[in-house]
Amino acid sequence: MTEGESVFSVTVRDHMMIAHSLRGEVFGPAQRLHGATYVVDATFRGEALDADNIVVDIGRAAEELHTVVGELSYRNLDDEAAFAGMNTSTEALARVIADRLAGRVQTGALGDAARALAGILVTLHESHVAWASYERPLKL
Repeated sequence: MTEGESVFSVTVRDHMMIAHSLRGEVFGPAQRLHGATYVVDATFRGEALDADNIVVDIGRAAEELHTVVGELSYRNLDDEAAFAGMNTSTEALARVIADRLAGRVQTGALGDAARALAGILVTLHESHVAWASYERPLKL
């Protein structure tokens, strides 16, 4: 975006519970297997409203976010092939969710008009005092 451009956004929220361990001294006791519960916000950004005067259908956005986090919930990510060799930090998981949502946008799961979205921002709240985000563009 350039200075002076306007952006509309719609945010939907869900949650997920996972188990994982993190590699590296920086993670201290989190190097051991532990559980994490995240509140997950997905913000869909658009430079214009569609023919229905919306950024994206909130119901469809919520359904797709629920599907994506459902694929991760109640799993030990250390045992999932998709995460082999990856430190599943909060930041990395935000990227995974954003990328999976972007794939759903591109396949039309959020409707044809959603293909005009400018970007997605995913925020994972670890607690009421700590969270991490990943933002990615959707337009090339």
